[in-house]
Amino acid sequence: MNLTAVIYPDSETDWLVAHNPETGTTTQGKTFSEALANLKEATELYLSEFPIKTKGIQF
Repeated sequence: MNLTAVIYPDSETDWLVAHNPETGTTTQGKTFSEALANLKEATELYLSEFPIKTKGIQF
């Protein structure tokens, strides 16, 4: 499954904000790599509780 990561600088701090629009999960990190890793972890935890239903034929 491919999901979107939107990473941008926080306007009030020197942190980066990481957001996944498909699930609504949002986190932060001091570096791009840290923000992305934190977003991956947060999104995986979210999806373990609230799986996304896939469309189409399942094999």
